[in-house]
Amino acid sequence: MYNGFVMPMNTLNEELIKKISKSKGEPAFMLEFRLKSFAKFKELEEPTFGPPIEIDFDKLNYYKKVGNNETKWENVACDIRNRFQALGVIEAEEKHLSGVTNQYESEVIYHHGKSELENKGVIFLSSDDALRQYPDLFMEYFNHLVSFDENKYTALNGALWSGGSFIYIPKNTKLDRPLQSYFRIDSMSLGQFERTIIIVDEGSELSYIEGCTALSHSANSLHAGVVEIFVKKKAKCKYSTIQNWSQDVYNLVTKRAIVESDGVMEWIDGNIGSKVTMKYPSCILLGDRARGNSISIAYAKEGQILDAGAKMIHIGAFTKSNIISKSIASSKGIANYRGMTKITKNAHHAEASIKCDTILLDEKAKSDTIPKNVVLNDSSILEHEATVSKVSEEKLFYLMSKGLTENKAKELLIMGFIDDFKRELPMEYAVELNRLMKEIN
Repeated sequence: MYNGFVMPMNTLNEELIKKISKSKGEPAFMLEFRLKSFAKFKELEEPTFGPPIEIDFDKLNYYKKVGNNETKWENVACDIRNRFQALGVIEAEEKHLSGVTNQYESEVIYHHGKSELENKGVIFLSSDDALRQYPDLFMEYFNHLVSFDENKYTALNGALWSGGSFIYIPKNTKLDRPLQSYFRIDSMSLGQFERTIIIVDEGSELSYIEGCTALSHSANSLHAGVVEIFVKKKAKCKYSTIQNWSQDVYNLVTKRAIVESDGVMEWIDGNIGSKVTMKYPSCILLGDRARGNSISIAYAKEGQILDAGAKMIHIGAFTKSNIISKSIASSKGIANYRGMTKITKNAHHAEASIKCDTILLDEKAKSDTIPKNVVLNDSSILEHEATVSKVSEEKLFYLMSKGLTENKAKELLIMGFIDDFKRELPMEYAVELNRLMKEIN
């Protein structure tokens, strides 16, 4: 049972990083990595693209531990249990999932995997536990796909990472049900920096779902996670996210997958909350016939800037990628698509498709499509389509003539607009998406 120890830290310096590493009992090489990342963080400037980022680093709490990592739900502190139960997370685990990791503030506070995982040789742990129990396997993949020095926030994650999931699916293994992680921020001005690593070995399949929520406060919080996914030959990974952070959270995330021959990576990415989101799930299609798919929605209301999209890098021959982006903006909200598709010289006979659709719900809403498309050989095909439209007055009038209110009519049109996205979600997340969209409409 947790003893009530709370460990908040809000002065960003080397001493803080040493305290975090020591509290976790990490090996010396990880502390060295953290300090190297922190030095790079201090050197790097804010990103030159995307919305302005106005974070006062002197006012953030960088690490807060409020519980041990429990394997029995009844051992989690009662008030935390109540919060997760209200979100429906535990009920979902029992009905739909093979395993779950729940992170509260800076640490995983509950982790549970069903017996089928152990029987199949699956490793599903918090990233901190994976470093302790499988250090060689962990370091084989850690920081290999998303380097700490890519930008200011990957460097900050490298210095302060805590929590997240580590998953290894052995060869020729398929799970009957998804795995899930859920991230929650309740404290004011908290920085959350989870690190997730997923390896899907040859011929295996994984469906992974992720949820994110936070309480609203008057001061800004920061979520700067890093996700690295390795899809081996003839393997398949589906990563589904519904992000519903409160509107005081800067959501600055780097997610990347590398896909070997005949492998498939699918990103299903929903962005509803946050003050600012900058997130562009990426696929490096390394092997021949590798495939990458991304389908996303972003719904921005007043006070929100959602700058999201996807990146596809074709390296292998006969590779295929497909990006579908659905953006909705209302009441001075800004929902942008920003993405890149690159077909390299040796990626002959590659095919890429990008489709960006936007609906503006009123005159004050804004949306931009900012693509970068590069084709470096003459045997490949790249298609890009983009549309921006307003809610059809004719359709609204028709629906209202049938007895619907204006809000209900708009809700029906929006749900039809994002139908492609909903179809790709696991059932319980599609239900949750319907509920969230109704609340914010």
